[in-house]
Amino acid sequence: MNQKKDNRAFWSRYANLYDFEIDRFNRPAYAEMYSLISNALSKEMRVLEIATGTGLVALHIAASVHSVEAIDFAPGMIKKAKKKTVPPNVHFSVGDATALSFAGQSFDAVIISNALHIMPDPALVLENIRRVLKPAGLLIAPTFSHGHLRESTGNVNAGILKLIGFETYSKWTPEEYVAFVGRQGFSVSNWRLLKAAFPLVYLEARLQ
Repeated sequence: MNQKKDNRAFWSRYANLYDFEIDRFNRPAYAEMYSLISNALSKEMRVLEIATGTGLVALHIAASVHSVEAIDFAPGMIKKAKKKTVPPNVHFSVGDATALSFAGQSFDAVIISNALHIMPDPALVLENIRRVLKPAGLLIAPTFSHGHLRESTGNVNAGILKLIGFETYSKWTPEEYVAFVGRQGFSVSNWRLLKAAFPLVYLEARLQ
């Protein structure tokens, strides 16, 4: 796996705090994000969610789609997700975003929420997503923007987070992030900024 072993262990440990942190610091942004994602989907869609965490997005969109296959590379996150009330059309499992095990053109839509910036090789992740999406398939990829962390004070804070196992590999501005996705074989159809603890770029794109 491209993800570091200690990073995976960090996210497994963090699973017990994950829902609390999201609710405490990002509740309005996540509520808006859930609504935007649900409105972009339809009942016949088979959806893959990558980096599902504790399943927040998967469980919120379950009623809007045919099925959700939700994966995360941290076993602790999946363990936490499975303890929730899970509808029959949602399946949680451990999986690697850089080596997806699903057959090509398996999904109508892929969601990867607030994760590409903390993955060492986001281009490889998007390459895997292209493979499993059906032609003209939908990518929904909200991601926190950390362009401001290039400043010296931000770098100090990032260094502290890195010491405890959290590392931001890509510090995009919103415009840089949109351009990055557009260079990876996707046509960005909709994006906007949501107000959260960090600027949250909500993005929809179609496979070219």
